[in-house]
Amino acid sequence: MASIDNLRFEPPPPFPEAEVLRAEVRAFLAEHLPKRAITEGVGSWGGHDRDFSRKMGACGWIGMTWPKRYGGHERSALERYVVLEEMLASGAPVSGHWVADRQSGPLLLRVGTEQQKNSILPRIAAGECSFCIGMSEPDSGSDLASVRTRAAAVEGGFRVNGTKLWTSNAHRSDYMILLCRTGEAGEQRHGGLTQFLVDLKATQGIAIRPVRNLAGEHHFNEVVFQDAFLPGASVLGEVGSGWQQVTGELAFERSGPERFLSSFTLLVELTRALGPDPSERARIALGRIVAHIYTLRRLSRSVAGMLQAGANPAQQAALVKDLGTTLEQEIPEIARQLIDAEPDRASTQDFVTVLAHTMMNAPSFSLRGGTREILRGMIARGLGLR
Repeated sequence: MASIDNLRFEPPPPFPEAEVLRAEVRAFLAEHLPKRAITEGVGSWGGHDRDFSRKMGACGWIGMTWPKRYGGHERSALERYVVLEEMLASGAPVSGHWVADRQSGPLLLRVGTEQQKNSILPRIAAGECSFCIGMSEPDSGSDLASVRTRAAAVEGGFRVNGTKLWTSNAHRSDYMILLCRTGEAGEQRHGGLTQFLVDLKATQGIAIRPVRNLAGEHHFNEVVFQDAFLPGASVLGEVGSGWQQVTGELAFERSGPERFLSSFTLLVELTRALGPDPSERARIALGRIVAHIYTLRRLSRSVAGMLQAGANPAQQAALVKDLGTTLEQEIPEIARQLIDAEPDRASTQDFVTVLAHTMMNAPSFSLRGGTREILRGMIARGLGLR
């Protein structure tokens, strides 16, 4: 029987200190955010600047919730949420530490060995170490249970062969969390999977090839493993526990404000372009968008509270991502209906330029982190409908 209790969103914990921290972050951004063309800030969490990541690390804004013994700061998930919101809204170049801070570090904290934690987590918290995610594959996409990259046990470790695709920033990353098949799937399809911690700089047999997107930008990669040897100490968690680990990891990936703020710069420029006295039609459209953002923010902060409490809100995170990316993709279409302007990346008008960039990237919003179809299947299971 279907049960809405499985998708309950508890009110996020109260956080009166939020505005104090928000003021600190805004002061930091005013001083340290590089002056850039608007097209550089429109990419939300895609901008890459290692020096900026180091400055954030020096402020204690990476690994904020982690134990101090691993370089963290033992602050709350809601304090971290404030930092994320402000960075995304300003278009700060955070991708140098984004994946490591958002999900790879928390995964290491949960299932990593002491050696793995001690050697890597302090470097992440300092903004000195970047990660990418080795999940998706050709002809597999978001169906992670169908991965074919195989890690065969050999003396001293594993020999890996296979291909990962759409691997964001693999060409810039120090490490990859790699999902491989180490055994047979079994009747449930989810068995026989294991995660590995891969040193991309030191491991032989790895080729990283660029995949350019519609806008001509290089964020994605194809990563090919050909007889790459991974020592036994590179296993992350337990052999065969990859599915349980990766589903918990995806709760971190799917629930954050980046899942509904990727089009935020366009919303700002749309508001400016409409001027101080927009039409009634425009006011209704803007009010609807803002109401949706407020609702999504409440849901997303609720998931942050669940994560802080040690829960695994996989279904709730899937719902936030599905609703959030739907809104992100609607915003450029609404903008085109309200302002008669053709998107043009070469334009000198900020609205037109941002519109062009957002429209070219919008199709990816509902793909990265799990396709809409996969997410809705998860939500249906959470409701007991399949």
